[in-house]
Amino acid sequence: MSNNSNRKSMIGTVKSDKMDKTIVVEIDRKVEHSFYGKYMNRTTKLYSHDPDNECEEGDKVKIEQTRPISKKKRWKLVEIINNS
Repeated sequence: MSNNSNRKSMIGTVKSDKMDKTIVVEIDRKVEHSFYGKYMNRTTKLYSHDPDNECEEGDKVKIEQTRPISKKKRWKLVEIINNS
């Protein structure tokens, strides 16, 4: 059995590509409030490894969890879904 089968993967939008070989991906999700039941928007920013600097701001990308690459980078780019 492959070790990659239990890694998390997420789809988000590239918020920043200003760093070398690093992109900031914003994940949007809806969460239900525990008491009121209203759905709220929550965003998470993840630092991801982009070895070829091929992503641009606004691209929709798929990222996958990986070993720690630096202090904040724990994700790597798998594929670009939509170009902006």
